[in-house]
Amino acid sequence: MKIGPHSSGPELRSWSREQSPAAILEAGCRPTRGWVCSGILPAPLKKTDRLIVIITPSLENPFFGQEAVAAEHRARELGYKTLKYSHGDDAFKQSELIDSAIAANASAIILDNAGADASVAAVRKAKDAGVPVFLIDREISARGVAAAQIVSNNYQGASLGAEAFVSRMSEKGDYVELVGKESDANAAIRSKGYHDVIDRFPGMKMVARQSADWDQAKAFQVMQSLLQAHPGIKGVIAGNDTMAMGALAALKSAGRGDVVVFGFDGSNDARDAILRGELAGTVLQPAARQAQFAVELADLFLAKGSTGQPEKLLMDCFLIDRAAAARLDNFALRAN
Repeated sequence: MKIGPHSSGPELRSWSREQSPAAILEAGCRPTRGWVCSGILPAPLKKTDRLIVIITPSLENPFFGQEAVAAEHRARELGYKTLKYSHGDDAFKQSELIDSAIAANASAIILDNAGADASVAAVRKAKDAGVPVFLIDREISARGVAAAQIVSNNYQGASLGAEAFVSRMSEKGDYVELVGKESDANAAIRSKGYHDVIDRFPGMKMVARQSADWDQAKAFQVMQSLLQAHPGIKGVIAGNDTMAMGALAALKSAGRGDVVVFGFDGSNDARDAILRGELAGTVLQPAARQAQFAVELADLFLAKGSTGQPEKLLMDCFLIDRAAAARLDNFALRAN
């Protein structure tokens, strides 16, 4: 089932709880606009305290960080307390964090998971403990375990990006593809979406395809090596904006401003590079709206015992070129 994006509500109050800030800090938590935690809470909350735990791969990465912020804000609007965790794409740490959420008597968990296969057991553990899990961004390989899986329509978005990439390349030339983590289903889906379009053009020749693990520093290093091996490349298509920005930096350092670079995510960094004329374009996946909607579904589920929706929900992506870039902010398009 597909759902469309819409904006969220007003500025929110600060989060508070019965335990003192000193006790929370002793547990490995630090205050931001909510609480960001690396340790286990010193004592569980009561179920009546309405706690939503938000777990993403990173709180520093712009995409994952915005997911956490959007989920936190929407939860506060609905009257929940929140805790934010980061698993660092480590399935073992993710499992420990879910144990922490269960021990804290969380009402629900919002999760951007650490791997389609590796996360199934942890999500099932939460379900068995009576804590529903609402997945965002990345789906898992099992059905009937998560209460909902809200993901971008990665294939549709990749197809949009590939069409724009081919057009900017004038339908010909050598190019390289940078892919994300192989354990992440999104990496494979986006790559397939790219190739189902690009491979229809005989003038487009992929000379290399290499993983940079969604990471900017690694993409910089990979791109430097690929430039040495394939100095004649005319284009780079990346599975996310972070890798696209790393590739762009490597190309700029080599004096190759002529190479067409395309990303995926819709980050502010990508927006700024598009407006400077350095990045050809990107694809926006509505990260903030996914996170907000996951909280709304959690609230509905907790009230009624069901979301009233299919488990898997798709949100369409949007092409971001120079004309659209000025409206892009924090993984969302502002109204005209």
